[in-house]
Parts: sequence; structure tokens; C-alpha cells
Amino acid sequence: MNQNQSGFTKQMARNIFYGGSMFFALLFAVIVFDTESRIPERSNAQAITPGVIAGKKIWETRNCIGCHTLLGEGAYFAPELGNVYKRRGGEFIKAWMQAQPTGAPHRRQMPQFNLDDQQLNDLVEFLKWTGEINTEQWPPNIEG
Repeated sequence: MNQNQSGFTKQMARNIFYGGSMFFALLFAVIVFDTESRIPERSNAQAITPGVIAGKKIWETRNCIGCHTLLGEGAYFAPELGNVYKRRGGEFIKAWMQAQPTGAPHRRQMPQFNLDDQQLNDLVEFLKWTGEINTEQWPPNIEG
């Protein structure tokens, strides 16, 4: 059987490959564009205050992400904090931070960062702001 009688030639295979590649590249571009266009409405950027910025700086300089996750990013040694404000509230977060380390047996201990009242308020404001980002149901349950 020669090449023309087989029904499927190298040229056809090449066309399918290039056509499929172009289709999926365009589909990927459309999905990226759609996602990027939704960021402003989902990001909660309008609620960023100087306190949120200061709280984020505390989050970063104390390397909280080295143990905790925030919106799914970070380490998994300690709880997800993307919705901690909704779960526990600001006063609980401040009291928890001030009570560290708890000395609970058989439990990894969180360090004492010796944050002052303003730093605690800023960190709580950052965590509150983070909890108001439209994450489309992440984390999947209230306990993170």
C-alpha cells in the first residue's frame, strides 16, 4: 500500500499537530485574559489601607509564610490564615500572638514576636483584608 492509499499522511498529521497547538495556545490566551480581567473585581484592592500595608510588612519580615499558608501559598506546618479573621476575630488573633509560645505539649510552638499594639492592629487589619478577597471558596472549609 503506498502513502496515498493509507488515508492518513504525514502532511495530515502535521496539520493536526499545528492546528491543535494553535487552538490550545489561543484557548490558553483567552483563559489568561479572562482571569486577568477579573482580578480588579476580586482582589479587594480598594480596601488597602496604610494599616494593611504595614500588616503585610509584618507578615513578610516575621516570615509567617515559613510556617503558615495564606490563600494556599506557604508552608503547611501551621494553619491556613486566609480566613482566620472570619474564624476567630481580631481580638483572638491579638491575644493568641501575645500568648506565644503556649508551651502545649506535643505541639510545634509559635515564636513570640513581641509585637506592640500598633503592629498587632496592623497584622489583624492585613489578615482581615486578606479574608475579604474573593478567593472563590478557598480555603474549602472554614477551618482552613
